[in-house]
Amino acid sequence: MEVKPIEFRDGKLILLDQTLLPLKTEYVELGTVSEVAEAIKNMKVRGAPAIGITAAYGLALSEKPEEEAGILLGARPTAVDLRNAVDFVLSKRLDGMDARDAARKWHKIIGEKCRGIAENGATLVKDEMKILTHCNTGALATGVNYGTALGVVKKAWEEKKRIFVFVDETRPRFQGALTSWELRGLGIPHDVIVDSAAGSFMKRNEIDIVIVGADRVASNGDFANKIGTYPVAVLAKENKVPFYVAAPFSSFDLKINSGNEIKVEDRNEKEVVLDVYPEGTRARNPAFDVTPSEYVTAFITEFGIHKKIKEVEEAWKSTLA
Repeated sequence: MEVKPIEFRDGKLILLDQTLLPLKTEYVELGTVSEVAEAIKNMKVRGAPAIGITAAYGLALSEKPEEEAGILLGARPTAVDLRNAVDFVLSKRLDGMDARDAARKWHKIIGEKCRGIAENGATLVKDEMKILTHCNTGALATGVNYGTALGVVKKAWEEKKRIFVFVDETRPRFQGALTSWELRGLGIPHDVIVDSAAGSFMKRNEIDIVIVGADRVASNGDFANKIGTYPVAVLAKENKVPFYVAAPFSSFDLKINSGNEIKVEDRNEKEVVLDVYPEGTRARNPAFDVTPSEYVTAFITEFGIHKKIKEVEEAWKSTLA
């Protein structure tokens, strides 16, 4: 199954509406920067790399990209890919490149990065391994054929490794349903579990490795990811289960010193308060949490597998030489 969540066609941005998945497969057509920003804000597109690609194409819809860039940057504050994608398109415009060509180039770059992540991460996956994921990190979340954490799973499956995936439900937006939908399409065996069950499965030795994505990685290795990632990391360390973070270099923010500088998005409480609660019930709804670097076994990037952020930075600098 090949998923195409993002396409730029005939001067329009076409997005697979992820708020309707997995029950309906419908696309929305966007023609203005404001429409693109609203789609990002309302999570019609999800996942840091996919958000970045969408923002890049958003600028391609604008007659005044430099003036309207701020509309996109304000859509969601946590993922750094959005800012990096916008900066890329604007910098290429200064070099004389058309915004549409720059957006397509960024889309291609992310595709190459995610394939590299998949190939590098698959070396960690052994036959008969049971893998835990949290949130959605497949093609839906990256806008390209391979995802990040789920890209590793996909590549390992393509290499004929017999694997099994435990899919965290990932409340309150149930991104686990999207992960399950993608795994079903790929034919990869899996079970969905509620978020609070992860520790129990680790304690029973039913999980061999945890692989998650990241929305922003600080220079000290702290990283922001979907809410619920931090307790999974703590439980993994307690149960001696390796915990890996799969993310392209576009998700690294070396300008900030630690996770304390990452702005965590707070979303509407209605996402949490479902019909089972009495009317008037209040809720808190942070979209992300920050996991300290001490809980990370290593980072999987397009450059390789790295225990320290310094190694990631040096690998990136070597590509510029």
